[in-house]
Amino acid sequence: MNTPIRRLAFFSMALFGVLLLNVTWIQAFQAESLREHPYNARQYAEVLTLPRGPIVIGGEEVAFSEPVGGDSESYQREYPSGGLYAHAVGTFPIRGEGVEKTENSLLDGSDERLAVRNFMDTITGAEHQGASVEMTIDPAAQQAAMDGLEALGKNGAAVALDPSTGAILALYSNPTFDPNPVSSVTDPQDAQDAWTELTEDEQKPLLNRALQERYPPGSTFKVVTAAAALENGAEPDSTMDAPASINLGAPLPNAWGGPCNGGEPDPLAHSIEQSCNTSMANWALELGDDKMTEQAERFGFNQGELTTPVPALESLYPNPSGDRNLLGRSGIGQGNVEATPLQMAMVASGIANDGDIMQPYLVESVKDSDLSTIEGHTPEKFSTAVSGQTADQLKDMMILVTEGPDASGPKGAIAGMQVAGKTGTAETGSGPTHNWFISFAPADDPQVAVAVVVEHGGSSGGEAAAPIAKGIMEAVIDE
Repeated sequence: MNTPIRRLAFFSMALFGVLLLNVTWIQAFQAESLREHPYNARQYAEVLTLPRGPIVIGGEEVAFSEPVGGDSESYQREYPSGGLYAHAVGTFPIRGEGVEKTENSLLDGSDERLAVRNFMDTITGAEHQGASVEMTIDPAAQQAAMDGLEALGKNGAAVALDPSTGAILALYSNPTFDPNPVSSVTDPQDAQDAWTELTEDEQKPLLNRALQERYPPGSTFKVVTAAAALENGAEPDSTMDAPASINLGAPLPNAWGGPCNGGEPDPLAHSIEQSCNTSMANWALELGDDKMTEQAERFGFNQGELTTPVPALESLYPNPSGDRNLLGRSGIGQGNVEATPLQMAMVASGIANDGDIMQPYLVESVKDSDLSTIEGHTPEKFSTAVSGQTADQLKDMMILVTEGPDASGPKGAIAGMQVAGKTGTAETGSGPTHNWFISFAPADDPQVAVAVVVEHGGSSGGEAAAPIAKGIMEAVIDE
C-alpha cells in the first residue's frame, strides 16, 4: 500500500471513530436531556395532552389550560392578563424563565409529591390534573407598576416586597410582552415566529429587568454607605467635608454644582436628605475598602444568584483593593457597583424590617386539585444587614428625603403618612442617566418596600422614579 492510500485509510478510520464517539455520547450521555427537551417533537406533543394546573394571583387564575376546540386530547395555555405578569409567570410551552418553568413538575403533575394522588387517579380513572401554584404578587401593586412605567414611556423595572416576610408583591419589567401568541398550540410555527420577533426586538421585551439586569444604583447606594458609617461609630449628626467637587481621577461634583452645606462639613443625615455626592464619597474613603465591602455584602451584594424561585442575577460590589478613585465613587453607587432592582428593594426592606432582610419569594403555596396544600412557604431570614438601632437611624434619615426642608424626593411622599425614601441618578457612560427611587411605607409600620429604576430617564430619581414608587406603595397600603 503506497503512502497516499495509507493516509486516506487512516483518515477514513478516524472519521468513523469520531462518528462512533458522537453516537455513543448522544445515546449514553445526552439521551435524557434530548428526551426531556421542550422542542423534542414527541415530548412537545406529549406535554400538550396534559391538563396543566393553574397559576393563581390574588385569587384569580392568570394561567390555565383549556381543551383545544373542546377536545381534551390537547390543551391550550391561556394568559388572560396579557403582559401584566408575563415575566414572573412565564410561558408554556416553556420558553425563557418564569414560574411556568421553575414549578413545571408541580404544574404538569409529574412531581414526586403528587405520586400518591397520581396512583389513585390511575386506579379510579380520574382525569390527571397538575397542581395549582399560588403566587405572592399583589394585583393592585403590579398594575400600579405597569401603569407608572408605561405612562412614562421608558424601559425599566419595579419590585415591591413585604419587608416582614420577603413576599414579592410586585415584579414588573417594561417593556413586557403578551404570552398568548408565543404559547399557541394550534399553530406552533406562528408561535415560534412570534417568539423570534420578540427575541430580535431591540427593546428586549423578553428581558426580565427586575431580576436579570444589573444597573449602577447611583445615589440609592448612599444608604449602604451611611449604614457602614453608622455601624462603625458615626452618628446621624456626624459631619464630613462636602465641597463642590472632589478629585477621583476626574472631578466628582454635586448635582447642583456647589457645596452641600454652604461650604461647611455636612452632617450625615443631611447628606442623605440632599443626596450629597462629595460627602458620601469622602465617607467611603474614610471607611475604607473592607468596611464598605462588608456592609455591601451584608445587604446582599456578592452573594451569588438568588432564587425566588425564578432566578435573579448576583448584584456586585467590587472591593476597590486600594484604588482610591474606585472606592470614592463606589460610595455613591458608581465605580462598577451593579445592582438588580430586586437587590435595591432588599436594601430598602432590610432597613424597614429593623435590619433583617428576608429571603424574597414568589410562590406562596402549591395546592393539589382537591385544594389540599402540598407546599406552603415559611418566611426565612436572608441576612442581618444592620443593627436595629442603625435601621432606625437610617429610617429617620430617609424620611427627610421625602419631607425634609432640603428633600430630594418629595414626589415619593404620601399624604397622611411618613415615607422613607432615597433618590438615585446614575451615570451610565452610554447615554442619559438611569433614575432610581427606593422607599418603604408607612415608615412607622412598614407594609411595603419598593425599588423602581427608569432606564435612561434623563431626569432625576426624585422626578422620574419616585411617583411610580408612590403609586405602588399606595396600592398596597390602600387595600
